Amino acid sequence: QTAAPKKPTFTTPRHAQLNRPQPHHRNRPRRNYCCWTILIILILILLAAITGTVLYVLYRRHRPSFTLASFRIHRLNLTTSADSASSHLSNLFNLTISSKNPNAYLSFSYDPFTVSCVSSDGDVFLGNGTLPAFFSGSKSETTFRGVAVATSSDVDAETMNGLRPELKKKKGFLLKVEMDTRVMVKMGSLKSKKVGIRVTCDGIKGIVPKGKSPAVANVFGAKCEVDLRIKIWRWTF
Repeated sequence: QTAAPKKPTFTTPRHAQLNRPQPHHRNRPRRNYCCWTILIILILILLAAITGTVLYVLYRRHRPSFTLASFRIHRLNLTTSADSASSHLSNLFNLTISSKNPNAYLSFSYDPFTVSCVSSDGDVFLGNGTLPAFFSGSKSETTFRGVAVATSSDVDAETMNGLRPELKKKKGFLLKVEMDTRVMVKMGSLKSKKVGIRVTCDGIKGIVPKGKSPAVANVFGAKCEVDLRIKIWRWTF
């Protein structure tokens, strides 16, 4: 018997296999999922921006303000010894200070203040005092009368030479009041950490009193600046 002829076998070249069209898979579900995810993220960002704007309008924050209502100089003496070896400074001032909270939803809790008075031109220390701790509620104003600032100390020759010409000015000499404390801000149940602040009242023009009557310093041009840096959420005062 003769064997049946073998069927020829054909081998596809490798480059032809690589170039053979491949079946396409549909990626529409994955693309739709990505589009929905991006859309949801954009909506959430928009809602967060709207919420932040509403909160800012409702809880619009303002810095607390301080005012130096009056400044009376009861005593301001700079005496020099007979041999000019030493000098003595003796001062007594009486201040009226007001604090105002313009915020409707924020309150401030202040620690005791350290109140210092210096000459504006030479930064010569003229006395210090204290202001008691107090709570400043929303839309409130607190006034302290009779805040005593005093000193009785020896001064060196450099301080004396810098201060004496200022005290002799006929139009008066410039004074500056600095108040340092720590404060905590409250908004509902939210509280900030206590941080240090400084209130600087500049532009006070004083004169040396004559006799026993106190001299009234001119505070009409005085402005009090509050250095306050407190963060609540993402707000900075």
